[in-house]
Amino acid sequence: MASSAPLILRVVATSVNVANRAGEIIRDIMSKGDLGIVEKGKNDLQTEADRSAQRSIIASLSSQFPGIRIIGEEGESVSGDVPSDWKVTDSEPSVLGLSCPDNLKSIKEEEMVIWVDPLDGTSEYTQAWKSKNTSLLDHVTVLIGVAVGNKAVGGVIHQPYYNYLKEGAPLGRTIWGIDGCGFGGFTVGSAPKDQRVICTTRSHLDATVQSALDAMTPDEILRVGGAGHKVLLLLEGKANAYVFASGGCKKWDTCAPEAILHAVGGRLTDMVKGEPYQYHAEVEHRNSGGVLGTAPGEDHSWYFSRIPESVRQLLSKPSSR
Repeated sequence: MASSAPLILRVVATSVNVANRAGEIIRDIMSKGDLGIVEKGKNDLQTEADRSAQRSIIASLSSQFPGIRIIGEEGESVSGDVPSDWKVTDSEPSVLGLSCPDNLKSIKEEEMVIWVDPLDGTSEYTQAWKSKNTSLLDHVTVLIGVAVGNKAVGGVIHQPYYNYLKEGAPLGRTIWGIDGCGFGGFTVGSAPKDQRVICTTRSHLDATVQSALDAMTPDEILRVGGAGHKVLLLLEGKANAYVFASGGCKKWDTCAPEAILHAVGGRLTDMVKGEPYQYHAEVEHRNSGGVLGTAPGEDHSWYFSRIPESVRQLLSKPSSR
């Protein structure tokens, strides 16, 4: 079935198992007690888990889909030789069996871009290791997003530490979605109806971010790490919207979450024009227009209409943020 399935299904089906292996690598490195932390910039850390997980992901996907451009957070050169057990070749059958719409059946490798964040929530990962605050491990995800042309179409989010507090339960989970095809690994939740719950950044809060949050008149604000984790809250009905009025997010942070969110009827756009981001190979990596995500069933236009004009103007000038 794998060889006869449309390319988009094969790529996402393989990415599910690739993300599972990356999660194992992330857990193994933490268990050994040496994260190999380096600072890439202010509030921007990299660990051996980031580097190794990305090497596994790129080696696995590039060997099977050599014509697809892969762009990773840790640079496209973080590949090289990897241990043989880091290379994943099998695929998730439930994805391969999906019915694919005509517009996605004949896509070629050169029309695709894969965006990889090997460890989304590095700050929380390192803080959990240093402080032994294991609740922060919920924020850690592996993100593999698949773009066709300009559009985020397929996505995989893996949580390496899912179920870590449940003794005897399987550790880790992987969810996936293909816009127009289907989704799996989770049950879509119903967003709160009697209150407005908004999730936002845990570590990049400033006056502009707060101004946008205040304009939404939230009943509750969830301050969490990682774009993947924030969109999971939308998917599972734990939050109504994801509001981040900053240019700090990148394409590898949002490609996979955006595709899955769209697959179940939610939306993710910038905060300046209210448009989805573009994900072609030459696009600017930085999401300079901020991020606005809404859960399935939410009125995205209402949230967009509440964004203060001062916030829009500031986000439209990337050099100032």
